[in-house]
Amino acid sequence: MSMPGPTELIIILVIVALIFGTTKIKNIGSDLGGAIKSFRKGLNEAESVESDLSKVGEEINKNPEDSEASGEEINKSPEDSESAAEEIKND
Repeated sequence: MSMPGPTELIIILVIVALIFGTTKIKNIGSDLGGAIKSFRKGLNEAESVESDLSKVGEEINKNPEDSEASGEEINKSPEDSESAAEEIKND
């Protein structure tokens, strides 16, 4: 099965215009354009987040001592956090 030629495409477009009307086709086109625009925006945001995460990963790999220190802070118990908060209040 081959692709339709230019004559067949024109006939198909005329039939679609008669069935849906030009205003409906215009609305469908603008909606499709908006969807493509938001999709591209989402892709660009995902790429920027990915590049930011790779930069953070590179910084962590450069300074393993810093990453160990931050890991210790994360693994502290709630009591340690409360005592640190009390120290800050007392100062």
